[in-house]
Amino acid sequence: TSQPLAAQAGLRILLAGGNAMDAAVATAAVLNVVEPVSTGIGGDAFALIWDGATLHALNASGRSPAAMSIDALRRAGHEGIPYFGPWPITVPGAVDGWCAIIERFGRLSMAEALAPAIEYAERGFPVSPLIARGWAANVARLLEYSGPDGGGYLTDGRAPRAGEVWRQPALARALRAIGEGGRDAFYRGPLAAAIAQTVQNAGGVLTEADLAANAPTWEPPIGVDYRGVRLYETPPNGQGL
Repeated sequence: TSQPLAAQAGLRILLAGGNAMDAAVATAAVLNVVEPVSTGIGGDAFALIWDGATLHALNASGRSPAAMSIDALRRAGHEGIPYFGPWPITVPGAVDGWCAIIERFGRLSMAEALAPAIEYAERGFPVSPLIARGWAANVARLLEYSGPDGGGYLTDGRAPRAGEVWRQPALARALRAIGEGGRDAFYRGPLAAAIAQTVQNAGGVLTEADLAANAPTWEPPIGVDYRGVRLYETPPNGQGL
């Protein structure tokens, strides 16, 4: 990983009796807490999983809102999908992906896999230097799209400094709900309503129905021979190729 606390979380899960898939989910969840400038439960997930006999590819990238269209973008004054703002937002697929991986291949429960992330979100963690620098570089964007507190990622209009202990109680509550209620705790009910309302308030078209209808897909991986080995990747969409 790019952050030692996330790597340690994966090790903790292995020592607690989990397998590599449990550890991968735990690691990804902790990265959501300690490196929010790069990843989050509002994002997507792709996975290649070897079960000892078969290689599986998981596409947990969220789909576009049902009301998204070229005409809608043009009416909003865009000639393409912008990089920022409400229009490029798709249904968050990562949580669905985590749940699918734990359900099919994990040894531990979702609550156990998310426990390290919940702990760091509740108790706090010291922000590491490189992440602090990336965080500070996004202050203007957070203020523009998420208000004075940057959606909970700023304090007094600034990003946390290197070494500063940062707590995220709202994220902890969301992760705890997912651990207890699984994917429905995120894609239906209060969390889904809050996500959809936030996007709509910003001018986007994501709805609660879009979140409720989301589902990851298991697909055959694609591969190519190269110098005596077989290289595999998840099929498109995705950035892997």
